[in-house]
Amino acid sequence: MTAIPICRPTVPTRRTREGVEVLPPRGEWRFTRQGVVAAEHVPPFYDLYLSAFEHLKRRSAARQVLTRSEFFDQMVDPRVEKYIAWSADGAPVGMTTLTRHLDSVPWISPEYFEARYPAQAARHAVYYLGFTLAHPRERHKRFVETMLQVGIEEMVAEGAVIAYDACAYNEAALRFSDRVESVLEDYPSSKLELVDTQSFSCITFG
Repeated sequence: MTAIPICRPTVPTRRTREGVEVLPPRGEWRFTRQGVVAAEHVPPFYDLYLSAFEHLKRRSAARQVLTRSEFFDQMVDPRVEKYIAWSADGAPVGMTTLTRHLDSVPWISPEYFEARYPAQAARHAVYYLGFTLAHPRERHKRFVETMLQVGIEEMVAEGAVIAYDACAYNEAALRFSDRVESVLEDYPSSKLELVDTQSFSCITFG
């Protein structure tokens, strides 16, 4: 489990998450931030999600993949912010999820983060990164780093903490934290730190 504390340059304002907000475009992609995903886009996003993460069912001892019902519930949960990338022809091609409602993430302990980052927790500025996914044609370094940057930039203004978890396979094979760290090079006030680990052991008889 990893967290990114980001020093606060200005006094943050409490952001609202009502409706759909169009964010500045980046390159050939347009971005929106929204609490609820339109019903017609949820099944395609679920297909993208499975294509990106289903292999982790065999790669990680800890459960890494949301069930279909969990995924669909998250897509309509306004507590979970969705940063969505759209192609030039209007098709959804990527998504990053973030939430500051830590009790909506069943596999973490909100009390841990409240105790470790009391100042940010008092401002409701501790976030959890759920996942970043991309359409197969967009699974390249520039797109994934752009997706991460879109979400991180608002956290910088808020002086927030962003926590996330990554299994050993994602760290070794996909070098996820290295990719996050490369995005953070543009934000000298940030610091990436490993805050906890968990080991899985097996005892075999016979």
